[in-house]
Formats: sequence, C-alpha cells, structure tokens
Amino acid sequence: MTNLPSVLFTHGRFYSAADPRATAMLVRGGRIEWLGQTADAPSADERIDLDDALVTPAFVDAHLHATDTGLAADGLDLSGVRSPGALLDAVAAFARTCPADGVVHGHGWDESTWADQTPPAAGELERAAGGRRVYLSQASVHSALVSASLLGEASGVAGFDASGWVREQAHHAVRAVALGSLSASQRTAAQRTALSRAASMGIAAVHECGGPGTSSEDDFRSVRALSGQGLPQVFGYWGELGGAERARDLGAAGAAGDLYADGALGSRTAAVREAYHDGDHGHGDAFVTAEQAGEHLLDCIRVGVQGGFHAIGDAAIETVLEGFAIAAKSAGTDRVREGRHRIEHVELIDKAMIARMVEFGVIASVQPVFDALWGGTDRMYAQRLGVERSLASNPIGQMHATGVLLAFGSDSPVTALDPWAVVVAAAAPRNPVYRMTVRAAFAASTRGGWRAAGVDGAGVLAPGASATFAVWDTPGGVEGGLPVLLPGADGAVPARPICRRTVLHGETIYQA
Repeated sequence: MTNLPSVLFTHGRFYSAADPRATAMLVRGGRIEWLGQTADAPSADERIDLDDALVTPAFVDAHLHATDTGLAADGLDLSGVRSPGALLDAVAAFARTCPADGVVHGHGWDESTWADQTPPAAGELERAAGGRRVYLSQASVHSALVSASLLGEASGVAGFDASGWVREQAHHAVRAVALGSLSASQRTAAQRTALSRAASMGIAAVHECGGPGTSSEDDFRSVRALSGQGLPQVFGYWGELGGAERARDLGAAGAAGDLYADGALGSRTAAVREAYHDGDHGHGDAFVTAEQAGEHLLDCIRVGVQGGFHAIGDAAIETVLEGFAIAAKSAGTDRVREGRHRIEHVELIDKAMIARMVEFGVIASVQPVFDALWGGTDRMYAQRLGVERSLASNPIGQMHATGVLLAFGSDSPVTALDPWAVVVAAAAPRNPVYRMTVRAAFAASTRGGWRAAGVDGAGVLAPGASATFAVWDTPGGVEGGLPVLLPGADGAVPARPICRRTVLHGETIYQA
C-alpha cells in the first residue's frame, strides 16, 4: 500500500466528525493524511474531482458466506417462487443448463410465503432435474430440499426426512456433498463473485463465517486467500466447539461465527423457551450446553482468539450467556470482556439477557433485514412464534440503547448484499419501539464491524485513519451528512445511494 500514488479527492462532501465541512481529502500510503477545503488542498500525485459526491467510511458486512453468495448470484434464485409447482418449474429450466453428473444448486425458497406450504418431494425434484442431483437451500440455509439420489447421504442422520426436506445434521451431510462437488476453480470463482459484488455495494471488509457443517477448511482457506487482492478484506471466523487452536492455525480471527448453539426459526430448529406456534414442532434444537459454552470461551481466552456462537432462540441465547458466566467465574469478568466475544443473530432476547451481554462485553452481530423480511404481524416470525413474540424479536434498537456493541451484516445469501437496506431496516423496524437513528445504524454497519474484528480506529474519516471509504451518488439527497433513506412526510421513499467507488486502505477495489 505504501507504493500507491498519493491521491487528492476534491469538490466532495465528507461524512467526517473530524471536519464536517471538508470538501477535499488527501490519501497517501494507504491512510488519510489531510481533510479540509478544496481551495486549501496540498499537492498530490493524482487529483480526482468528486463532482459533489458523498464520501463515507466504507461498509463492513459482519456475517457472510462467500461461496454460497457467489453460487446464489450465478445460480438458481428461488426467492421469488410462490408455490411448489413454480419451484419445480424453476428447477427443470435451470437443470437443463447443468452437467448431467453435476449438482443443481439453488437457494432462497421460503415456504412461509406459499399458500400451500408443502414443498415438493425428493422424487419430484429428481424428475424435474432430469435425474440430476439437486440441493436447494431454504432461505435460512438451515434446511434444504434434496433430490432422491442425494438424500441417501443423510440416511440415519439426525434431521433426516424421507420427504427430502432435511434439517441440521442431515442437512450438513448433504450440504458437504453438494459443496464438495465444486472444483477448486468453481469455488474460487463463486467467492470472487461474492466479494466483487460486496465491493460494488460499498463494502470494504467482510466477516466470513465458516466451520464444520457450514463449509470446509479448503473453502475457508480459499476465501481468506482472496482477502485484499483487489477485493474486500476478509476476516475469517471458524465456528467449531473447542476449536480455538484450529481457528488460530487457519488464520481465523476467532472460533466464533456459525458455531451452532441452535438452528433457525425458519426451519423451526432455533431453541426457544416457549414451543413453536405453528403445529407440533416442540422447542427446537439445542446443540451446546452452558458448560460446553463456558469451556469453549475459556479455551479461546487461553489461545488468544475471539470466541462466539450462533444463537437465535431465547433458550439458546440464555444457555450461551450462562456459559459466559461460567467463564467469568473462572477467568474473571474483565478477562472475558477483553476478548470481545460475540453472538450471531440474537433474534429472541429479553431485557435480562441484554443486561448480561453488556456485563460480559458481548458483541451482537445481527442482521436487521431479518426483521424486514420476516417480522411484524403476518410473516414468518408470526407463523412460527405468534404475533406477540414476533413483535418482540430482533430488539436491535433496545440493545443499542442499553449499551451492547453492535455489528451489522447480511448473513448473505440469507439476505442480499445491500448495506443501505440494512441501515433502513434498523432505523425503521417493524416494531417502532426498537427504532434507532440512521446515524447509529450506519455506525454499526461500518465502525461496528471493524471493532467486532478487533480493529480499533477504523471506520472513520479522519487524518491518520485508514483510507477505507466509499464514494456515493445520492439521488435522494443528503441530511445530517448521510443519505436521506427514510420516507418523508409525503410517504415517498427516497432513491437509494449508488456506489461510485470503494477504497480499501488506499487501494480502489471498485469503480463504476
């Protein structure tokens, strides 16, 4: 980065507490050297006129699955299907473009949006695909529909269902086969697609969440090798219980991310205190005890890496937080807090558990668009949990107000790589009680992601800080230094910002 030419950006608008009136910025050696007025700007090797564009810190996506995101971008998108028949038609059309001995990859179907919520059976998928193996991940990526020829890989495994709709461990088994069918070059191409897409959205860093049942070590190494190679910086998290040393050896920032304490609400496998509302589905699945959680955190403290868990349901979050208490009793609360350990998703949490997150310094890595897609009174959460629990879910604004450090992400491909949509979802949730300001939501989408990865001082535009930023056209206007995102008094929805350039440590990784 130190060999990069110095660049002076002029005639812009800068979202900077250091100099809110700045119209120019000098970048040298990968860092911001100067901010001020264009008329007072120092010389530089290169000069770029921004033509009144807005410059902000670049986004960080704090939860991503690069291979799945790339496959979804280039593959079979099922998010728009609204019936079992439409799903079969989509599979049949796409399968004709796939090799006969390959696996048909698809993603995004959500039966909660269908009038008839019974998905096609394994045999029907096999016939629709012309005998090809089929793997179709549900929107939550915690269950999948698979064809008859792939279903045998999950026989006898917990979560197996002869219908072809497999969950949790059975899903992990078929998923390993489906992803294992990719060549190394196909896998890398999918990862490049995902990271390039992220850069085009103003995202300069991502947290890749891998681990057993989610991805392979080869997959994890591959995406980490792309970090910063003209693409966003990749912070890796390896979610394996007791895997602190393995995470360190893999170059991961922590043994965290998708270390499953439970499943997902969409597949009715999130561990919940009160039974699921829609039918006889019990209380979901718990994969970690409080004692195991405590031992894992102590292992991470010993090795010197972040620890963390995937926990969605209130029963799972309660168990994990009890694990934090066990670790604090052994190592001391201050040692636990120093680790900046994290919990992913945190969808069903009450005030008492929020207070414990503050006590132990736990970072909440959350996805506000979950609420936009599934929250409220008449969507998936209401189906699974009932309206009262649905409206109490994802209290992100309450966590922020109580002092929980937030890091926002997409969990792509579960939700799209669209960071401004993340900001809007947090600022205007389905339950208005949980609103937060656009400024606070933007901070959680930028600086919060760096802090969650253990990087302090990043995510701001100030002299001495990393030159990591995005340049935006703002057709909807600017207010308070940030784009206008929420509807005004007339109810009109402002046009979203358009990324013109993304810069990581002084290097342009995307230019429109």
